[in-house]
Amino acid sequence: MTQAYEVNFDGLVGPTHNYGGLSYGNVASKTNARSVSNPKAAAKQGLVKMKHLADLGLKQAVLPPHERPDITTLRRMGFQGKESDVLKKAYQTNPLLFSACCASSNMWVANAATVSPSGDTADGRVHFTSANLASNFHRSLEHPTTKAVLQEIFSDDKYFVHHAPLPFGSGMFDDEGAANHTRFCRNYRDPGIELFVFGKSVLDSTKPRPHKFPARHTYEAVQAIIRLHQLDSEKVVIAQQHPDVIDQGVFHNDVISVGNRNVFLYHTQAFVNQESVLEELQQKFGGGLYLIQADDHQVPVEDAVQSYLFNSQLLTLPDQSIKIVAPLECQQTPSVKAFLDEVISQENPIQGVHYFDLQQSMKNGGGPACLRLRVVLNEEEMKATNPHVFITEKLYIQLEQWVEQHYRDELCLADMTDPSFINEVRTALDELTQLLHLGSVYPFQQV
Repeated sequence: MTQAYEVNFDGLVGPTHNYGGLSYGNVASKTNARSVSNPKAAAKQGLVKMKHLADLGLKQAVLPPHERPDITTLRRMGFQGKESDVLKKAYQTNPLLFSACCASSNMWVANAATVSPSGDTADGRVHFTSANLASNFHRSLEHPTTKAVLQEIFSDDKYFVHHAPLPFGSGMFDDEGAANHTRFCRNYRDPGIELFVFGKSVLDSTKPRPHKFPARHTYEAVQAIIRLHQLDSEKVVIAQQHPDVIDQGVFHNDVISVGNRNVFLYHTQAFVNQESVLEELQQKFGGGLYLIQADDHQVPVEDAVQSYLFNSQLLTLPDQSIKIVAPLECQQTPSVKAFLDEVISQENPIQGVHYFDLQQSMKNGGGPACLRLRVVLNEEEMKATNPHVFITEKLYIQLEQWVEQHYRDELCLADMTDPSFINEVRTALDELTQLLHLGSVYPFQQV
Protein backbone atom coordinates (compact mmCIF):
# COMPACT_ATOMS: atom_id res chain seq x y z
CA MET A 1 0.00 0.00 0.00
CA THR A 2 1.23 3.49 -0.86
CA GLN A 3 2.76 5.35 2.06
CA ALA A 4 1.78 8.94 2.84
CA TYR A 5 3.50 11.59 4.91
CA GLU A 6 2.61 14.81 6.65
CA VAL A 7 5.14 17.36 5.40
CA ASN A 8 5.70 20.51 7.43
CA PHE A 9 6.44 23.47 5.18
CA ASP A 10 7.83 26.16 7.48
CA GLY A 11 7.93 29.82 6.57
CA LEU A 12 11.46 31.22 6.60
CA VAL A 13 11.43 34.51 8.50
CA GLY A 14 12.23 37.35 6.12
CA PRO A 15 14.94 40.03 6.29
CA THR A 16 12.27 42.67 7.03
CA HIS A 17 11.12 40.93 10.24
CA ASN A 18 9.84 43.80 12.39
CA TYR A 19 7.30 44.53 15.11
CA GLY A 20 4.61 46.56 13.40
CA GLY A 21 1.80 45.84 15.89
CA LEU A 22 -0.61 45.68 12.97
CA SER A 23 -2.80 42.78 14.05
CA TYR A 24 -5.77 43.95 16.11
CA GLY A 25 -6.83 41.16 18.46
CA ASN A 26 -3.34 39.63 18.59
CA VAL A 27 -2.16 40.54 22.09
CA ALA A 28 1.56 39.83 21.56
CA SER A 29 1.61 41.78 18.31
CA LYS A 30 0.15 44.88 19.96
CA THR A 31 2.22 44.58 23.13
CA ASN A 32 5.55 44.60 21.27
CA ALA A 33 4.66 47.15 18.58
CA ARG A 34 7.60 49.28 17.39
CA SER A 35 10.19 47.31 19.37
CA VAL A 36 13.56 46.85 17.69
CA SER A 37 13.61 43.42 16.05
CA ASN A 38 16.43 41.01 15.22
CA PRO A 39 15.72 39.46 11.79
CA LYS A 40 18.89 37.34 11.89
CA ALA A 41 17.97 35.74 15.23
CA ALA A 42 14.36 35.24 14.08
CA ALA A 43 15.37 33.37 10.94
CA LYS A 44 17.92 31.24 12.76
CA GLN A 45 15.44 30.29 15.49
CA GLY A 46 13.06 29.04 12.82
CA LEU A 47 15.80 27.14 11.02
CA VAL A 48 16.82 25.37 14.23
CA LYS A 49 13.27 24.06 14.62
CA MET A 50 13.17 22.91 10.99
CA LYS A 51 16.51 21.11 11.28
CA HIS A 52 15.52 19.41 14.54
CA LEU A 53 12.30 18.05 13.03
CA ALA A 54 14.17 16.84 9.95
CA ASP A 55 16.68 15.10 12.23
CA LEU A 56 13.79 13.33 13.97
CA GLY A 57 12.99 11.71 10.62
CA LEU A 58 10.06 13.94 9.69
CA LYS A 59 9.51 15.36 6.23
CA GLN A 60 10.43 19.03 6.62
CA ALA A 61 10.50 21.71 3.93
CA VAL A 62 10.83 25.49 3.74
CA LEU A 63 8.81 28.27 2.13
CA PRO A 64 10.58 31.52 1.19
CA PRO A 65 9.73 34.94 2.63
CA HIS A 66 7.97 37.55 0.51
CA GLU A 67 9.62 40.68 -0.80
CA ARG A 68 9.02 43.68 1.41
CA PRO A 69 8.60 46.65 1.42
CA ASP A 70 5.78 46.22 -1.09
CA ILE A 71 6.59 49.20 -3.31
CA THR A 72 3.99 48.25 -5.91
CA THR A 73 1.20 48.67 -3.36
CA LEU A 74 2.65 51.98 -2.15
CA ARG A 75 2.60 53.25 -5.75
CA ARG A 76 -1.00 52.11 -6.13
CA MET A 77 -1.84 54.33 -3.16
CA GLY A 78 -0.42 57.42 -4.87
CA PHE A 79 3.19 57.59 -3.67
CA GLN A 80 5.16 58.58 -6.76
CA GLY A 81 8.74 59.06 -7.93
CA LYS A 82 11.87 56.97 -7.57
CA GLU A 83 11.72 54.06 -5.16
CA SER A 84 13.66 56.06 -2.58
CA ASP A 85 11.07 58.84 -2.86
CA VAL A 86 8.17 56.42 -2.54
CA LEU A 87 9.60 54.91 0.64
CA LYS A 88 10.39 58.20 2.33
CA LYS A 89 7.10 59.87 1.38
CA ALA A 90 5.07 56.90 2.62
CA TYR A 91 6.96 56.73 5.91
CA GLN A 92 6.65 60.48 6.51
CA THR A 93 3.00 60.69 5.44
CA ASN A 94 1.60 57.62 7.18
CA PRO A 95 4.00 55.40 9.16
CA LEU A 96 1.25 52.84 9.88
CA LEU A 97 0.46 52.45 6.18
CA PHE A 98 4.15 52.17 5.42
CA SER A 99 4.51 49.58 8.17
CA ALA A 100 1.71 47.50 6.64
CA CYS A 101 3.64 47.38 3.37
CA CYS A 102 6.77 46.25 5.23
CA ALA A 103 5.15 43.50 7.32
CA SER A 104 6.95 40.18 7.68
CA SER A 105 3.75 38.35 8.64
CA ASN A 106 4.04 36.04 5.61
CA MET A 107 6.42 33.95 7.79
CA TRP A 108 3.30 32.51 9.48
CA VAL A 109 2.40 30.12 6.71
CA ALA A 110 -0.33 28.42 8.72
CA ASN A 111 -2.31 31.26 7.18
CA ALA A 112 -0.91 30.77 3.68
CA ALA A 113 -3.56 28.35 2.45
CA THR A 114 -5.99 25.57 3.23
CA VAL A 115 -4.81 22.18 1.96
CA SER A 116 -6.89 19.03 1.47
CA PRO A 117 -5.02 15.78 0.75
CA SER A 118 -5.86 13.59 -2.23
CA GLY A 119 -7.37 10.97 0.08
CA ASP A 120 -10.14 13.41 1.00
CA THR A 121 -11.02 14.93 -2.37
CA ALA A 122 -13.43 13.62 -5.01
CA ASP A 123 -10.92 13.94 -7.87
CA GLY A 124 -8.06 12.33 -5.91
CA ARG A 125 -5.76 15.35 -6.15
CA VAL A 126 -4.26 17.62 -3.48
CA HIS A 127 -6.21 20.90 -3.35
CA PHE A 128 -4.70 24.24 -2.32
CA THR A 129 -6.62 27.47 -1.76
CA SER A 130 -4.38 30.42 -0.97
CA ALA A 131 -5.98 32.42 1.84
CA ASN A 132 -7.15 35.93 1.00
CA LEU A 133 -6.44 37.12 4.58
CA ALA A 134 -8.87 39.91 3.86
CA SER A 135 -9.48 40.89 7.48
CA ASN A 136 -6.08 42.63 7.79
CA PHE A 137 -4.73 44.92 5.08
CA HIS A 138 -1.07 43.99 5.61
CA ARG A 139 -1.85 40.29 5.28
CA SER A 140 -4.18 40.71 2.32
CA LEU A 141 -1.09 41.67 0.29
CA GLU A 142 0.36 38.17 0.64
CA HIS A 143 -1.77 35.92 -1.53
CA PRO A 144 -0.24 36.70 -4.98
CA THR A 145 3.23 35.62 -3.86
CA THR A 146 1.85 32.74 -1.77
CA LYS A 147 0.00 31.30 -4.76
CA ALA A 148 3.04 31.75 -7.02
CA VAL A 149 5.28 29.93 -4.53
CA LEU A 150 2.85 27.04 -4.03
CA GLN A 151 2.41 26.65 -7.78
CA GLU A 152 6.19 26.51 -8.24
CA ILE A 153 6.57 23.81 -5.58
CA PHE A 154 3.47 21.80 -6.52
CA SER A 155 3.42 22.32 -10.27
CA ASP A 156 2.10 19.04 -11.71
CA ASP A 157 -1.64 19.37 -12.34
CA LYS A 158 -1.91 15.58 -12.47
CA TYR A 159 -1.54 15.64 -8.68
CA PHE A 160 -2.20 19.22 -7.54
CA VAL A 161 -5.00 21.78 -7.92
CA HIS A 162 -4.51 25.47 -7.08
CA HIS A 163 -7.61 27.57 -6.48
CA ALA A 164 -7.72 31.33 -6.56
CA PRO A 165 -8.20 33.09 -3.22
CA LEU A 166 -11.84 33.53 -2.25
CA PRO A 167 -13.52 36.78 -3.40
CA PHE A 168 -12.93 40.00 -1.48
CA GLY A 169 -15.73 42.35 -0.47
CA SER A 170 -18.00 43.04 2.51
CA GLY A 171 -16.12 40.50 4.62
CA MET A 172 -18.29 37.72 3.18
CA PHE A 173 -15.46 35.29 2.42
CA ASP A 174 -12.74 36.29 4.88
CA ASP A 175 -10.37 33.31 4.90
CA GLU A 176 -7.44 32.84 7.31
CA GLY A 177 -6.24 29.53 5.91
CA ALA A 178 -5.07 26.47 7.82
CA ALA A 179 -4.88 28.28 11.16
CA ASN A 180 -8.59 27.39 11.33
CA HIS A 181 -8.34 23.93 9.78
CA THR A 182 -7.35 20.57 11.29
CA ARG A 183 -7.35 17.08 9.79
CA PHE A 184 -7.81 13.85 11.73
CA CYS A 185 -7.01 10.36 10.38
CA ARG A 186 -5.77 6.97 11.53
CA ASN A 187 -2.97 6.93 8.96
CA TYR A 188 -2.03 9.77 6.64
CA ARG A 189 -2.81 7.63 3.58
CA ASP A 190 -6.39 7.09 4.78
CA PRO A 191 -9.34 9.42 4.10
CA GLY A 192 -9.56 11.87 6.96
CA ILE A 193 -12.03 14.04 8.84
CA GLU A 194 -11.45 17.74 8.18
CA LEU A 195 -12.39 20.18 10.92
CA PHE A 196 -13.12 23.73 9.77
CA VAL A 197 -13.49 26.53 12.32
CA PHE A 198 -15.07 29.94 11.71
CA GLY A 199 -15.50 33.01 13.88
CA LYS A 200 -18.64 34.58 12.44
CA SER A 201 -21.29 34.27 9.76
CA VAL A 202 -22.11 37.25 7.57
CA LEU A 203 -25.48 35.92 6.40
CA ASP A 204 -26.72 34.17 9.55
CA SER A 205 -27.36 36.71 12.30
CA THR A 206 -28.31 33.98 14.79
CA LYS A 207 -24.66 32.92 15.13
CA PRO A 208 -22.95 34.85 17.96
CA ARG A 209 -20.09 37.30 17.45
CA PRO A 210 -17.33 38.67 19.66
CA HIS A 211 -17.69 42.21 21.03
CA LYS A 212 -14.11 43.38 21.60
CA PHE A 213 -11.97 41.88 18.83
CA PRO A 214 -12.94 40.95 15.27
CA ALA A 215 -13.74 37.44 14.12
CA ARG A 216 -11.50 36.92 11.10
CA HIS A 217 -12.81 33.78 9.42
CA THR A 218 -16.35 33.41 8.09
CA TYR A 219 -18.75 30.50 7.85
CA GLU A 220 -19.29 31.43 4.21
CA ALA A 221 -15.55 31.03 3.52
CA VAL A 222 -15.59 27.57 5.11
CA GLN A 223 -18.48 26.47 2.91
CA ALA A 224 -16.72 27.75 -0.19
CA ILE A 225 -13.50 25.85 0.59
CA ILE A 226 -15.43 22.63 1.17
CA ARG A 227 -17.06 23.01 -2.27
CA LEU A 228 -13.83 23.94 -4.04
CA HIS A 229 -11.91 21.02 -2.50
CA GLN A 230 -14.67 18.55 -3.41
CA LEU A 231 -14.99 17.22 0.12
CA ASP A 232 -17.58 14.71 1.31
CA SER A 233 -19.92 16.39 3.81
CA GLU A 234 -19.90 13.17 5.85
CA LYS A 235 -16.17 13.62 6.35
CA VAL A 236 -16.32 17.28 7.38
CA VAL A 237 -17.06 18.96 10.73
CA ILE A 238 -17.76 22.69 10.94
CA ALA A 239 -17.37 24.41 14.32
CA GLN A 240 -17.66 27.98 15.50
CA GLN A 241 -14.89 29.43 17.61
CA HIS A 242 -16.29 30.74 20.86
CA PRO A 243 -16.66 34.54 20.68
CA ASP A 244 -15.62 34.91 24.32
CA VAL A 245 -12.15 33.50 23.65
CA ILE A 246 -11.76 35.67 20.54
CA ASP A 247 -12.31 38.63 22.87
CA GLN A 248 -9.52 37.25 25.08
CA GLY A 249 -6.98 37.30 22.24
CA VAL A 250 -7.65 33.95 20.54
CA PHE A 251 -7.61 35.36 17.02
CA HIS A 252 -7.29 31.95 15.30
CA ASN A 253 -8.41 28.47 16.27
CA ASP A 254 -4.78 27.32 16.46
CA VAL A 255 -4.40 29.51 19.56
CA ILE A 256 -7.02 27.45 21.44
CA SER A 257 -6.79 23.91 19.97
CA VAL A 258 -4.43 21.65 18.04
CA GLY A 259 -5.02 18.26 16.48
CA ASN A 260 -3.29 15.63 14.39
CA ARG A 261 -4.13 12.06 13.36
CA ASN A 262 -6.09 10.60 16.30
CA VAL A 263 -5.31 13.24 18.95
CA PHE A 264 -7.14 16.49 19.71
CA LEU A 265 -5.82 18.90 22.35
CA TYR A 266 -8.23 21.73 23.15
CA HIS A 267 -9.49 24.17 25.77
CA THR A 268 -12.96 23.93 27.33
CA GLN A 269 -13.79 27.39 25.92
CA ALA A 270 -12.66 26.63 22.35
CA PHE A 271 -16.03 26.23 20.56
CA VAL A 272 -19.68 27.18 20.61
CA ASN A 273 -21.75 24.08 21.50
CA GLN A 274 -18.52 22.26 22.25
CA GLU A 275 -20.02 18.95 23.34
CA SER A 276 -21.90 18.62 20.05
CA VAL A 277 -18.76 19.42 18.07
CA LEU A 278 -16.76 16.76 19.90
CA GLU A 279 -19.54 14.18 19.55
CA GLU A 280 -19.71 14.80 15.80
CA LEU A 281 -15.92 14.52 15.47
CA GLN A 282 -15.86 11.25 17.40
CA GLN A 283 -18.81 9.83 15.46
CA LYS A 284 -17.41 10.72 12.02
CA PHE A 285 -13.95 9.53 13.00
CA GLY A 286 -15.46 6.20 13.95
CA GLY A 287 -14.36 6.18 17.59
CA GLY A 288 -10.88 6.08 19.01
CA LEU A 289 -10.16 9.79 18.81
CA TYR A 290 -8.18 10.90 21.88
CA LEU A 291 -9.80 14.07 23.25
CA ILE A 292 -7.48 15.86 25.68
CA GLN A 293 -9.01 18.86 27.39
CA ALA A 294 -7.55 21.74 29.37
CA ASP A 295 -10.05 23.53 31.58
CA ASP A 296 -9.90 26.99 33.15
CA HIS A 297 -8.63 25.64 36.45
CA GLN A 298 -5.69 23.91 34.80
CA VAL A 299 -4.85 26.53 32.19
CA PRO A 300 -6.62 29.92 32.19
CA VAL A 301 -7.22 31.28 28.69
CA GLU A 302 -4.82 34.12 29.48
CA ASP A 303 -2.02 31.63 30.14
CA ALA A 304 -2.87 29.69 26.98
CA VAL A 305 -2.66 32.89 24.91
CA GLN A 306 0.54 34.20 26.47
CA SER A 307 2.34 30.84 26.25
CA TYR A 308 0.78 29.75 22.93
CA LEU A 309 0.17 26.30 24.41
CA PHE A 310 -2.25 25.34 21.63
CA ASN A 311 -0.05 26.83 18.94
CA SER A 312 2.22 23.87 19.51
CA GLN A 313 2.71 21.18 16.88
CA LEU A 314 1.51 17.61 17.33
CA LEU A 315 3.91 15.44 15.34
CA THR A 316 3.84 11.74 14.53
CA LEU A 317 7.40 10.43 14.40
CA PRO A 318 8.53 7.54 12.18
CA ASP A 319 8.15 5.13 15.13
CA GLN A 320 4.48 6.30 15.33
CA SER A 321 4.94 8.02 18.69
CA ILE A 322 3.49 11.51 18.98
CA LYS A 323 5.50 14.43 20.33
CA ILE A 324 4.57 18.03 21.05
CA VAL A 325 6.71 20.88 19.75
CA ALA A 326 6.06 23.84 22.04
CA PRO A 327 7.54 27.31 22.47
CA LEU A 328 9.88 27.88 25.40
CA GLU A 329 7.18 30.09 26.95
CA CYS A 330 5.15 26.93 27.69
CA GLN A 331 7.98 25.59 29.82
CA GLN A 332 8.21 28.95 31.61
CA THR A 333 4.47 29.24 32.41
CA PRO A 334 3.74 27.12 35.52
CA SER A 335 0.12 26.21 34.72
CA VAL A 336 1.01 25.22 31.15
CA LYS A 337 4.11 23.24 32.11
CA ALA A 338 2.08 21.34 34.73
CA PHE A 339 -0.63 20.57 32.19
CA LEU A 340 1.85 19.29 29.59
CA ASP A 341 3.59 17.14 32.20
CA GLU A 342 0.21 15.65 33.10
CA VAL A 343 -0.66 15.01 29.43
CA ILE A 344 2.48 12.99 28.74
CA SER A 345 1.97 10.96 31.92
CA GLN A 346 -1.54 9.87 30.91
CA GLU A 347 -2.77 7.01 28.71
CA ASN A 348 -2.65 8.65 25.28
CA PRO A 349 -0.30 8.58 22.26
CA ILE A 350 1.62 11.73 23.29
CA GLN A 351 5.01 10.68 24.64
CA GLY A 352 7.04 13.84 25.05
CA VAL A 353 7.48 17.57 24.57
CA HIS A 354 10.24 19.43 22.74
CA TYR A 355 10.60 23.09 23.74
CA PHE A 356 12.04 25.63 21.28
CA ASP A 357 13.22 29.20 21.59
CA LEU A 358 11.11 31.12 19.06
CA GLN A 359 11.08 34.39 20.96
CA GLN A 360 11.38 36.63 17.92
CA SER A 361 8.29 35.07 16.35
CA MET A 362 6.43 34.83 19.66
CA LYS A 363 6.90 38.55 20.37
CA ASN A 364 5.24 39.26 17.05
CA GLY A 365 2.30 36.97 17.77
CA GLY A 366 3.12 33.58 16.27
CA GLY A 367 4.34 30.26 17.68
CA PRO A 368 5.49 26.91 16.25
CA ALA A 369 2.19 26.04 14.56
CA CYS A 370 1.90 29.51 13.00
CA LEU A 371 5.23 28.93 11.26
CA ARG A 372 4.18 25.81 9.37
CA LEU A 373 1.75 24.68 6.68
CA ARG A 374 0.90 20.97 6.81
CA VAL A 375 0.66 19.14 3.48
CA VAL A 376 -0.12 15.41 3.38
CA LEU A 377 1.50 13.77 0.35
CA ASN A 378 1.67 10.18 -0.84
CA GLU A 379 4.83 8.80 -2.43
CA GLU A 380 3.90 9.74 -6.00
CA GLU A 381 2.95 13.27 -4.91
CA MET A 382 6.22 13.57 -3.04
CA LYS A 383 8.11 12.71 -6.22
CA ALA A 384 6.14 15.40 -8.09
CA THR A 385 7.05 18.06 -5.48
CA ASN A 386 10.04 20.39 -5.90
CA PRO A 387 12.78 18.42 -4.08
CA HIS A 388 14.99 21.45 -3.47
CA VAL A 389 12.79 22.89 -0.69
CA PHE A 390 13.25 19.90 1.65
CA ILE A 391 15.55 20.44 4.60
CA THR A 392 18.73 18.39 4.44
CA GLU A 393 22.03 18.84 6.23
CA LYS A 394 23.38 20.59 3.14
CA LEU A 395 20.39 22.92 2.69
CA TYR A 396 20.34 23.79 6.39
CA ILE A 397 23.99 24.86 6.25
CA GLN A 398 23.34 26.86 3.07
CA LEU A 399 20.36 28.64 4.61
CA GLU A 400 22.27 29.37 7.81
CA GLN A 401 25.06 30.92 5.77
CA TRP A 402 22.57 32.84 3.64
CA VAL A 403 20.90 34.34 6.72
CA GLU A 404 24.28 35.18 8.26
CA GLN A 405 25.33 37.00 5.11
CA HIS A 406 22.15 38.92 4.31
CA TYR A 407 20.21 39.61 7.53
CA ARG A 408 20.61 42.42 10.04
CA ASP A 409 20.92 42.02 13.80
CA GLU A 410 18.67 45.03 14.45
CA LEU A 411 15.88 46.58 12.45
CA CYS A 412 13.33 49.32 13.00
CA LEU A 413 10.72 50.76 10.67
CA ALA A 414 12.78 53.79 9.60
CA ASP A 415 15.57 51.49 8.36
CA MET A 416 13.28 50.30 5.58
CA THR A 417 13.17 53.73 3.95
CA ASP A 418 16.82 53.28 2.95
CA PRO A 419 17.11 52.24 -0.75
CA SER A 420 20.28 50.30 0.07
CA PHE A 421 18.24 48.10 2.42
CA ILE A 422 15.83 47.29 -0.43
CA ASN A 423 18.77 46.27 -2.57
CA GLU A 424 19.99 44.03 0.27
CA VAL A 425 16.60 42.32 0.40
CA ARG A 426 16.37 41.81 -3.35
CA THR A 427 19.89 40.43 -3.60
CA ALA A 428 19.13 38.00 -0.77
CA LEU A 429 15.85 36.80 -2.26
CA ASP A 430 17.35 36.40 -5.71
CA GLU A 431 19.96 34.06 -4.22
CA LEU A 432 17.31 32.20 -2.26
CA THR A 433 15.07 31.51 -5.25
CA GLN A 434 18.07 30.09 -7.09
CA LEU A 435 18.98 27.95 -4.09
CA LEU A 436 15.43 26.58 -3.82
CA HIS A 437 14.89 26.37 -7.61
CA LEU A 438 11.72 28.44 -7.40
CA GLY A 439 11.88 30.53 -10.56
CA SER A 440 10.20 33.95 -10.56
CA VAL A 441 7.91 34.24 -7.55
CA TYR A 442 8.50 37.90 -6.64
CA PRO A 443 6.23 40.08 -8.81
CA PHE A 444 7.21 43.23 -6.91
CA GLN A 445 10.71 43.12 -8.42
CA GLN A 446 9.21 44.05 -11.77
CA VAL A 447 8.27 47.63 -10.85
